[in-house]
Amino acid sequence: MRFQRMINVVGVHTGGELNEVITGGVLDVPGATMFDKMTYLRTQGDDLRQFLLNEPRGRISQCVNLVLPSAHPEAIAGFVIIESEYYVPMSGSNTICTVTALLETGMIPMREPVTRFSLEAPAGLVPITAECRDGKCRSVTFDNVPAFVFGLDQTVDVPGLGKLVVDVAYGGMIYALVDATELGFQIVPKEARALVELGERIKRAAAQQCPAVHSENPEINTINQTLFYGPLIDVPGGKRSRNTVVVSPGRLDRSPCGTGTSARLAVLHARGMLSVGESLVHQSIIGSEYIGTIAGTVDVGGMPGIRPTITGSAWITAFHQYVLDPTDPFPTGYLLPDSWPTPAD
Repeated sequence: MRFQRMINVVGVHTGGELNEVITGGVLDVPGATMFDKMTYLRTQGDDLRQFLLNEPRGRISQCVNLVLPSAHPEAIAGFVIIESEYYVPMSGSNTICTVTALLETGMIPMREPVTRFSLEAPAGLVPITAECRDGKCRSVTFDNVPAFVFGLDQTVDVPGLGKLVVDVAYGGMIYALVDATELGFQIVPKEARALVELGERIKRAAAQQCPAVHSENPEINTINQTLFYGPLIDVPGGKRSRNTVVVSPGRLDRSPCGTGTSARLAVLHARGMLSVGESLVHQSIIGSEYIGTIAGTVDVGGMPGIRPTITGSAWITAFHQYVLDPTDPFPTGYLLPDSWPTPAD
């Protein structure tokens, strides 16, 4: 059988969030940096996203990471993060899954008990510390890009809800952070559909009413997602809390979300509720956990920020080959609103 395209991927989940890591079938993408490569894919090579993430091969709850050569002198490789509808500069869950796949398939040599290296994400260099034992990557800690707050207590007028107070912060993506208890949510699985529907409305309203442009990269310039957070509980060394992130076009992140955790760390630090050296145990809606720590403070283009580190674990679930028969009538797939929400729904 002659195939027009063949893509090899490793399936990985972290905290219940499904990712796939492309390990073969794409040689390289034009661009000097991972941000350039991401931009090229978005503007000129989006057929790859459509091929893998649209039906009949993909689904709404899926993300893909494309591992590519990096020109960064400190990076062993780079990766581009491809989500259902768009490309994002950084993702913690995708980082943890990519590191686990690279180490456990031998693409990057594993050294026990600790393997250290750096990857280049579109948002910047990401140093990695992986705890390894018996050939397994037990946990991944990455030094995320700097996180900072655009604004606390921003008022947003949400259609069908009215005025709502949100915090806007960057942790690798730009978030509108919302107190779930103020809206009557406990962040439990039975609330998932309602959280998604409201979270998408909040995101769209906040993106229009709370302009947010990254102080060092103006191409990062809109609110991507809504994060609902629960009450803080004091624990030794820091705090503990539940959260869930709404990922467009309309689903919940199954993991505790690494960039969302980083954004929340920045908000808590800005409010004086979490200090340098303290950690936040962030729990997802299904009970999985990441640990976020404020490693230090930093200036981000004239704005006060923090240096967050995130720790989590991932597990390989599958090895796939996606192929395209030249006679396939759906080479870039299709979308149906029964499972792929649209703003008009």
